[in-house]
Amino acid sequence: MHLQRLKEADMTLALIADDEPALARHLQRELAALWPDLQFTPLARHGVEAAELIAAHRPDVAFLDIQMPGLTGLEVAQGIEGATRVVFVTAYDEYAVQAFEQQALDYLLKPAKADRLLRCVQRLQLAQQATAVPELADDRLAQVLRQLLPAAEGTAPAAPAQRLRWVRASAGELMHQIPVEEVLFFQADDKYTVVQTATAEHLIRTPIVELLPLLDPEVFVQVHRSTVVNLAHLTGTRRDEASRLYLRLRDFSRELPVSRAYVHLFKAM
Repeated sequence: MHLQRLKEADMTLALIADDEPALARHLQRELAALWPDLQFTPLARHGVEAAELIAAHRPDVAFLDIQMPGLTGLEVAQGIEGATRVVFVTAYDEYAVQAFEQQALDYLLKPAKADRLLRCVQRLQLAQQATAVPELADDRLAQVLRQLLPAAEGTAPAAPAQRLRWVRASAGELMHQIPVEEVLFFQADDKYTVVQTATAEHLIRTPIVELLPLLDPEVFVQVHRSTVVNLAHLTGTRRDEASRLYLRLRDFSRELPVSRAYVHLFKAM
């Protein structure tokens, strides 16, 4: 059943994502008691489901467990395109706690204690009442994710001696050799990665995470959890009425969304 957001009744919509159902239900009960006007989406059991629910319902706040199957809470946060505020939930990650203490995002240690949860609710309520500046929220989220993602994923591989110059993509018996400068963007698509040029779409099996270290970071930038764009083909940007940012590329009709974690890259545009 489609969930209707009750904005006219001053309701706030929240999502809880945790692969431990008992903890998720406990957090939902505690939040409901502290914040009677809070409404909930269905509980998300893993990262992929959380990303889908956020995209479908655009909740005001998402409580994301950091360690989840499919996608981590950090990866889910990377893909948020709207104004959803993020509260990370962690059982033990001290590095995450330190990062959040230095930034404006909130966090909860599992299981959340009543007094700490009350402070989190009060902070969220104050943030809703304040005049929101989307760019500042984007910057804070980007700063936290830049600190946390390397720690969550391990040490980044060393830069290769030579950058990728060609992409090889097979189509039946034919092997296409695509100059990397002709690529408009790379985009994850299920088990494949889409290689989009001005004239064609190709599929390769190399995942985005393996492509990134091979690409020139001055030219190719990640703008979404699933998308890496060639800035040489960028013609402009656009914000919609909800302040979501989109990119326009030369010789490509569809706009590409930029998630909040990467909006800071296009501030000057």
